[in-house]
Amino acid sequence: MRIVLAASLTGFLLVADALRGQSPALATAAPGKQVEQSLSTADGGAMPYLLYLPESYKKDGDKVPVMLFLHGRGESRGPLSVVAKWGPPRRLASGEHMKYLVVSPQCPAKSFWSKADQQKRLLELLAHINKTYNVDQDRIYLTGLSMGGYGSWRLAADHPQMFAAVAPICGAGDPKDGKKLSKLPIWAWHGTEDRAVPHKRSVEMVEAIKAAGGTKVRFTSLAHIGHFSWQAAYQSNDLYRWLDQQRASQNR
Repeated sequence: MRIVLAASLTGFLLVADALRGQSPALATAAPGKQVEQSLSTADGGAMPYLLYLPESYKKDGDKVPVMLFLHGRGESRGPLSVVAKWGPPRRLASGEHMKYLVVSPQCPAKSFWSKADQQKRLLELLAHINKTYNVDQDRIYLTGLSMGGYGSWRLAADHPQMFAAVAPICGAGDPKDGKKLSKLPIWAWHGTEDRAVPHKRSVEMVEAIKAAGGTKVRFTSLAHIGHFSWQAAYQSNDLYRWLDQQRASQNR
């Protein structure tokens, strides 16, 4: 993956806004920018999200891979800009660039990513992105931290055919889904000292997938690390290089 460090004034302002709890105004999507957007959903509500288009993006150019990022519980509280506090949107807000079209929605505080209402909204959002932008549907990657890890396990288990790969960070799923996930490339991360979401929750998922015949699952167990294992995960360029190698068509 090509990540370019750049002292972007816009990026620094986005980070500052997130830290101050302020939200910049909605902007038109444009290559090389992470902007705030909102999708009206079928249930009469709305799903706000951050959208980043790669610098090289062209509507009539090469199709681009998609990364769907699901934040943790803490980023439900506050304006949409707080979603850039961690993970890929944080890197983008600081002025870096990625080859992916990065979609980072915000879950309302009254719900949870793995609940049915939010799972339905995520599917609507992905359908909207696929329809609106020039994306490579063979390279849709799913990742999330903590609550977003829960949401990633759930969405991947229910729709494994949609994703090229999944990276759940310090989340938890249902071990009964092992068979559903057995053909999907998965790289789970978890700190051994996590007291918010026990380390064993990722262990049991990895073991269930392997027991169901899965051979594409990886697990990084971070010794002496607590709940903030996502800091190591999303700073690892190995993770992005691994994602780049995966294709949904290879998982059937």
